[in-house]
Amino acid sequence: MRRIWAAATAVALCTAGAAVTGAQAAPARGAPVPIAWSACDEGSLKSHGAECGYLSVPLDYAKPEGAKIQLALSRIKATGPADKRQGPILVNPGGPGGSGRGLATLGQHVPKQSGAAYDWIGFDPRGVGASKPKLSCDSGYTGYNRPPYVPSTPEIEKAWHARTTAYAAACAKAGGTLLDHMRTEDTVRDIDRIREALGAEKISFYGFSYGSYLGQVYATRNPERVHRMVLDGVVDPGRVWYQSNLDQDIAFDKAIKIYFAWIAKYDAVYDLGRTAADVEKLYYQQLEALTKKPAGSIGPAELTDVFLQPGYYVFGWEETARAFSAWVNRKDPAPLKRLFDDNHEQTEDADNSYAVYLAVQCTDAPWPTAWKKWSRDNWRVHRKAPFETWGNAWYNAPCRHWAGDARNPVEVDGGKAPPILLINETLDAATPYSGALETRRRFPRSVLLEGIGGTTHAGSLFGNACVDNTIADYLATGALPGRVKADRSDKQCEPIAKPTPLSVTAKNERSSRLLLQRDIVR
Repeated sequence: MRRIWAAATAVALCTAGAAVTGAQAAPARGAPVPIAWSACDEGSLKSHGAECGYLSVPLDYAKPEGAKIQLALSRIKATGPADKRQGPILVNPGGPGGSGRGLATLGQHVPKQSGAAYDWIGFDPRGVGASKPKLSCDSGYTGYNRPPYVPSTPEIEKAWHARTTAYAAACAKAGGTLLDHMRTEDTVRDIDRIREALGAEKISFYGFSYGSYLGQVYATRNPERVHRMVLDGVVDPGRVWYQSNLDQDIAFDKAIKIYFAWIAKYDAVYDLGRTAADVEKLYYQQLEALTKKPAGSIGPAELTDVFLQPGYYVFGWEETARAFSAWVNRKDPAPLKRLFDDNHEQTEDADNSYAVYLAVQCTDAPWPTAWKKWSRDNWRVHRKAPFETWGNAWYNAPCRHWAGDARNPVEVDGGKAPPILLINETLDAATPYSGALETRRRFPRSVLLEGIGGTTHAGSLFGNACVDNTIADYLATGALPGRVKADRSDKQCEPIAKPTPLSVTAKNERSSRLLLQRDIVR
């Protein structure tokens, strides 16, 4: 659920109406498809001794013996005592569109050695990362020189309509038949094929952000196959996806005001204003100034994207404040450009994560096609929450013209699901807290842990002992805090701590790097 432009490498897809390139013969009906594991040869997976492999699954589950696609997987086997092993646990970083193959290493961050009881399985969902084929439509779409987000003139609105329509058309050409098989339900079926290929009767699942929705749908469809499930940054299953994006806009506006107040608290460091109102006013003044005259490659859209990151996480608050201070006080845009480039790598097929984000969200549920409704709703929200509303609107606007068929969303029902752990900070903007409460209602055996007053999105296993030890106990024994009768959280923890300027710890630096790897899209 992150609106961060992400970089990736893509594989060419079939053209519209054609079969998927590299289709393979189907295995015997009903036979589990084996995974040929071998040593991973890249990055942290290699250094941790992980195994990598591919699993062939149907492109279209209505035609199980038809064309196949390949999912890229990784595995780090359990190292704990044999009599305490818990089987496989799959990890999804969010998005949709996030690459999860690197997350087989997540188990080492679980306290009390509880992660050692599991085989940790990372995977790139269909269309993502190393999976084949890999969806990419227009790698240049995610770069610089975009119009301002707020359509304050007819020319700006016209320019965004042209861009978003053209991008949808490019995806129709690049994605072909794949676009009709990118719904959350398809990935849920893929997860169950992974379970089958692993030879497990049950699996556990750790889902961040959009991954929480994957978990909800999997537990709805396959409650008897769930062992343990941790869902962090919980999506509201009743508002996918048009309404959830409007909810985000209001939540992000609240979160960024908290960030502005933090900057003001340290005015002696940043010289950007002594009150939250002063900093907020300065931010919007700079947006207007950059609209009239961009600072090299940094215009109003780029500045909004840079500030969106601290709207998600307290990690990086200092870097953004320093970069903004350098621009405001010294007219040096270079630090802002570096931050933008960190989240907008301009590599070949850089739009992979974004393309998959659209491919899933545009078809999980119907979107309004009439621009009049989009315009009315977004101007209404913008008037009270101007920070991210129009950026979010244009990010999703290709759904108006998307080639894949949209269907009604899954009716999430956790009535038969085993006990699961939900985690959300109170002011998480990407997945507002109301969604965690709604999910708790739908899963009557679930327990909700709340980071009181925090704005960090999906920040578990980053050193908050109250949160992380709860996860460790649950993964080890299934033990959860008691569920209260009221419509609220069941356990409360302090949130991820806000940073103090000029005293960045090695742990926060590590957390920032890992977070970018873990949840790279929305």
